[in-house]
Amino acid sequence: MRFGVLLLTLGAAGVLAACASSPSSRFYTLGGAAQGQTAVSSAPASFFFELAPVDMPQQVSRNQLVVQSSAAQVSVLEQERWASLPADEVRRALSGDLAQQLNAIDVYGTPYPESAQVYRVKVKVQRFESWPGSQAVIDAVWSVRGGASQAVMTCRTVADERVGDGYDALVDGHRKAVNEIASAISAGVRSLGTVKAGSPSSSKHVPTPVLPCPAPGVGTTASAQ
Repeated sequence: MRFGVLLLTLGAAGVLAACASSPSSRFYTLGGAAQGQTAVSSAPASFFFELAPVDMPQQVSRNQLVVQSSAAQVSVLEQERWASLPADEVRRALSGDLAQQLNAIDVYGTPYPESAQVYRVKVKVQRFESWPGSQAVIDAVWSVRGGASQAVMTCRTVADERVGDGYDALVDGHRKAVNEIASAISAGVRSLGTVKAGSPSSSKHVPTPVLPCPAPGVGTTASAQ
């Protein structure tokens, strides 16, 4: 009997030791202001924007960090995790950046006055690549609709940030990439704001102006329509 109790005690101690020695998960977020950003102004917002849920590639739509080990191979890290799904992380960071850069309010899912000027923003991430110790890449196609003319601008931004060693540096690289995309979208919103609305009688005869995408200085290519 004593021998059996001893075995049970040793077995329980072994289980507890294994649990104590197993590595704990670390959680990362893209939330918070990007480096160099200031707080959102307390002045009243001049307009609103609606940032729809962000589309992300299926292969990274999980809580675990998915990192590139080669151009054709990835690794799923069980102990390195996002605080929420990457699509939510990117949207939250983008929303905060746009609000800060434009002094505007994201009213997605929130009631707002019918007379308010609203820009509708849609983002589809085509690539979300994490190369530890090398680079963080976000390749996104985005569109902005709204303003007085209700014109649409569709552009592509490829944000490629060099990163140092460690997963903190990798996540910070993605945070900077999101901020770069937000800067391009903000420039697009400002461009649409310069387009004047046509009169109802002439709207069928005057085509919507074709606006160029933001300058390549913010990593943007393609054209607006």
